[in-house]
Amino acid sequence: MVSRMPLTTLSSAPWRRLRWLVIAPHPDDETLGAGALIAQTAREGRLAGIVYLTDGSGSHPVAGGTLARIRRREAGLAIRRLTGNAVEAVHLDWRDASPYTPGERGFETSCRALVALCHARRVDVLAVTASHEPHCDHSAAAQLAHAARSAARRRLRLVEYLVWGDEPVMASMSSVATAPMAHGIRRRALSAHRSQLTSAYGSGFRLPRSAARMPPRDILYHSRLSYAR
Repeated sequence: MVSRMPLTTLSSAPWRRLRWLVIAPHPDDETLGAGALIAQTAREGRLAGIVYLTDGSGSHPVAGGTLARIRRREAGLAIRRLTGNAVEAVHLDWRDASPYTPGERGFETSCRALVALCHARRVDVLAVTASHEPHCDHSAAAQLAHAARSAARRRLRLVEYLVWGDEPVMASMSSVATAPMAHGIRRRALSAHRSQLTSAYGSGFRLPRSAARMPPRDILYHSRLSYAR
């Protein structure tokens, strides 16, 4: 996607010194929406970690625990292909497509865990799927990230990335771009998610072929007003 907003980059101030935590609703969203961000921040020593909201077990009619383990392994392989290293991911293990809402025990427990992780890993920026994305888990991930940002006892920036949504058009939004990825790395990372690309696990969700046409860089969106605090 080509952004209509003026672009700054992660190599410019203030972004170039910040540590990033990426929140993905499902295993595969890390590559589809934030693959270039993960690759660049890992290369520059600024990736604080990756958090998966759901276990991904709702995509196919395979026993939930089995599919969750499969998708966790796929996520680990995708991350290694994006970063060149084994980056330890955090799995919150929400039930796929049945997100908690604010006030529910699962939501509040996850919010506290996310805040603690931000403090322990000295996180400066949360990157999460956009709040207007159509999938319920994607919007729930954004809701959780905003809640953690409000609850944190440190200044946290928050940016949103796109998987299925359109570019935001609000006047208060700005964008920042990652560096382009080397050719083929992102597609190879996506191929790790075999359960989402093939019929290996029977009928169920399958990523459309168009999803493989990923751009070489990520465009991240943030509200200028939110940094007045």
